[in-house]
Amino acid sequence: MYSLNAPIPADVETVARELQADLPEGCRPRDRLTLVVKRVGEGETDHRELAGRAREALSGASASHARLGGVGTFGDENGPVVHLRVESPDLERLHRRLCRSFDPVPDIESENYVPHVTLGRGGDAGAGTSFCEREVEPVEWQVSDLLLWSNRWREPVTSLALGR
Repeated sequence: MYSLNAPIPADVETVARELQADLPEGCRPRDRLTLVVKRVGEGETDHRELAGRAREALSGASASHARLGGVGTFGDENGPVVHLRVESPDLERLHRRLCRSFDPVPDIESENYVPHVTLGRGGDAGAGTSFCEREVEPVEWQVSDLLLWSNRWREPVTSLALGR
């Protein structure tokens, strides 16, 4: 699986790591913080082909403004997913644009897409909901690149510039 991810700035990573240090019992912290904009490839797809398709889909796209919007949860078969909400109409538009070139993943993309950084998974749903009442520093940043991320190798394989 490949995805197009927005890089996480140091200020956002600091907020996330501070919150992860106090996740509710049973909630397993995510080791790698990511902001997925769109999942783009299954299996052993050639990343050069995916990068070319993504560059074409992103042609003319501008850099995107983003802002941390608080802590939230999603329901999941393995318990709640605790995350930092990212407020960004720009990233939502970019996601919809990418959905025209890459099929949306059912139930989590297209109209259901919510920009976020996962903090942890699992644990008690009630504890996760209480955790969401925390205040979060309103960090703002510009997303000027997307990283084509390889889930298999757990690292980016290329960077794609926006607005250049």
